[in-house]
Amino acid sequence: MLARFRKPAVSAGRSGDQPVSGAEANGDQGHRLRAPSALHAFNRYEIKYLVDTAEAAELREEIGQRLDPDRHSGDRGYGIWSVYYDTRQLRFYWEKIEGLKFRRKLRVRHYGDRFAVEDGTPVFVEIKQRVNRVTQKRRVRLPYRDALRLCDGRRMVEHEPAQRAFLEEVLDLVLRLDLRAVAMTGYTRHAYVGRDADVGLRVTFDHRVRGRDRDLHLGADAENRLIVPARKTIVEVKANERVPYWLTDLTARRNLQVVRVSKYCQSVEAHGLAPRSIFHVPGHDLDLHLDHDLDHESGRPRPAALSEA
Repeated sequence: MLARFRKPAVSAGRSGDQPVSGAEANGDQGHRLRAPSALHAFNRYEIKYLVDTAEAAELREEIGQRLDPDRHSGDRGYGIWSVYYDTRQLRFYWEKIEGLKFRRKLRVRHYGDRFAVEDGTPVFVEIKQRVNRVTQKRRVRLPYRDALRLCDGRRMVEHEPAQRAFLEEVLDLVLRLDLRAVAMTGYTRHAYVGRDADVGLRVTFDHRVRGRDRDLHLGADAENRLIVPARKTIVEVKANERVPYWLTDLTARRNLQVVRVSKYCQSVEAHGLAPRSIFHVPGHDLDLHLDHDLDHESGRPRPAALSEA
């Protein structure tokens, strides 16, 4: 049995690119999220919970009995690093805080070891937008040098024909709104994908959520601060049109509460770029100290990073 959402009609955005169907977007059990397509677009619902890390481990074990591990996760999970762009007045930040029914943000995202990022490393330039309750993502994969040339240098880059409309939209946003890199986020993710009747379902566990507001090159040897307490994990359920009853029953049985938390907003507020909102996760900046543990993405010593005891 399935709990159904009523999905409103949505457009593909101003780029003219048509979003793919749910089956296409989440085919191959969700692994196409990082597929090397010229332009990847998909719509889905996203529900977030903030869970104690100890309970998250139990939840992962229970969910792992019904869903398959994402093939990128492995035992340690994988790193996700994103640089967010915004206006001088933090327009995208305030649109999120105010809960506008249509809002969007621009980011450059890398999957994996941030210390390995070089000019030719593939990254995603991505527009993530919200239309009512539906989340839409459109993105292209580019070498990092081209992503920087587009978003920081504000120049068109070499591209495939199918990418042109999207890249023109990105360039228009950057130029018209005078966007600039504002903050970075990074975290370790374990992901699970649906099988059989649950194909299209994706559940992610993000922990060690940290960020910074300077030295925003993805590969910079720079300090990162925890922006969500180390004892907390962000659990996110992502579905096309429905969440299975077994999963809603599981979250209800564990008394998990839906939260409005944005990693980008957490980073903005944690670094004092804007006043803390009612949605800010408290407690991340108590008893900070330098942490020289191994980096979870690379397995080698990290540069000094602000962390929570």
